[in-house]
Amino acid sequence: MSKSIFRRSAVLLIAWMILLGILSTRGFFSDFSALPPRLIFALLTPLAGVVLFVRSNVGKQFLAQIQPQWLIYLQSYRILVELAIWWLVRAGSLPVQMSFEGRNFDVVTALLAVPVGYYCFVKKTWPPVVALIYNIAGLVLLVNVVAISTLSMPTPLRAFHNSPDSSMLTRFPLIYLPGVLVPLAYTLHILSLRQWARQNNKKVYHAIHR
Repeated sequence: MSKSIFRRSAVLLIAWMILLGILSTRGFFSDFSALPPRLIFALLTPLAGVVLFVRSNVGKQFLAQIQPQWLIYLQSYRILVELAIWWLVRAGSLPVQMSFEGRNFDVVTALLAVPVGYYCFVKKTWPPVVALIYNIAGLVLLVNVVAISTLSMPTPLRAFHNSPDSSMLTRFPLIYLPGVLVPLAYTLHILSLRQWARQNNKKVYHAIHR
C-alpha cells in the first residue's frame, strides 16, 4: 500500500509543480491588484487534498503503518529552506523580516525535529504530549512566516514597507517555496497530529473499558 501511495503522491506532486510553473511564468500569481492575493491559491489548494486523505480509509491505513517519528524527522528539511531564505535575503531578493535575522522563527521547528521524534517515539523518554506541542507550535510558526511574506507583498494589505518586497515568491522557480515546501510542512504536521490523536484516543478508550 505504501508504494501505491508513494506513486500516486509523486504523480500528483509532479502535476502540481507543472501547474505552478506554468501559472507563475505567465504572471498569474504576480497580479497584486487581486484580493485576496493569488498566492493563497498556491498555499491552500493542497490543504483540501490533505484533509480528504487523512479522513479516507487509505489515509487511516497509512497512518497506522508509518512510524510516528518519521513524520517529525522529515520536518528537518526546513533547515535547508531557512538557509535558502537567508541567502536570498543576503542577496537582496527577499526582505529581512522573512529570515531568522528578522521575524521568521521557523528554523526552531527544523532544529527540534530530530530530537522530538527520537526522544518521543524511539527512546520514549519524553512524553507524547511533547510531540503534540511541537506540531502545534510548528504550525503557528509556519502561519507566522506565511503572514509575514503576505504582508510584505505590494498589495493593499502590505504592512512591511522596506525593500525589497516579497514578490519574488510569486515567480518561477521561487513559487515552489509557498506552493510546495510550505504545503509539505503543514501536511507533515497534520498527519502527525492526526496519528497522535488516533493513538491517544485508543489508549483512553482501552483505559476506560478495562
